[in-house]
Amino acid sequence: MKKENNPIVITSIIAGAILLIAVLVLVTVNSFLPVSKNVITVQGSATVHATPDLITVYYNIRTNGSTSAIAKDANTVIFNQLKNLIVTAGFSEDDLKTESYNIYPNTYWDGSKQKQDGYVATHSLKLEFSTEEIEKLSAIIDAGANAGARVSSFNFELTPKAQNAYKAEALKLASEDAQTKADAVASGFDKKTGKLISVQISEFGYYPWNMYSSKGGSMAEDSVGAREAAIQMTPSEQEISGSVSATFSIQ
Repeated sequence: MKKENNPIVITSIIAGAILLIAVLVLVTVNSFLPVSKNVITVQGSATVHATPDLITVYYNIRTNGSTSAIAKDANTVIFNQLKNLIVTAGFSEDDLKTESYNIYPNTYWDGSKQKQDGYVATHSLKLEFSTEEIEKLSAIIDAGANAGARVSSFNFELTPKAQNAYKAEALKLASEDAQTKADAVASGFDKKTGKLISVQISEFGYYPWNMYSSKGGSMAEDSVGAREAAIQMTPSEQEISGSVSATFSIQ
């Protein structure tokens, strides 16, 4: 009978040991976690007004050819003309930067069959300059039109230095807002805000401000639309938002 009970005893000992270990682990983990009733989590937000300091003009050169070499050569001709006109407008060749360059078969569907009609070469470029030189924008647009390059869009933007400055300001104000909210809520419960337990940046809302985008019409129509937008384009303050999530102890 004793031998028959041995497996039961051993199993009971193992089960008891596992249960004891689980309890110890649970107690240890809980000792490092804040007690939920003693913390408060709030969202802080702020909006700052930023003045754009950068204008970015985007060009697109698209050419066709019966061979990839012909499509490429035609694209290069327009690109070189654009560079020359950019220099004439007071910029360096190096200011005109390539975003992407592709050559691919010009395929289309004829009923249920896919066919090819030569090749397409596309060259996307951008030109960045200070808002202090905004008077050059019209010449930049004309350069694209005269060279045969489509002005696909232009934006007001922030340089990396300006982005960092406005980001710091927005997040600082959002953090102060979170502290104010936490203090107010704690006070409402006749408590005081204690130490900061954790903080998470929820958002920094900055995107370039688009002033013009091509509507996909003819190049002549796009040039007219771009010129009209350039005439009306003046730097103005734009809103940038920041928000944080912060957790404080309360006592």
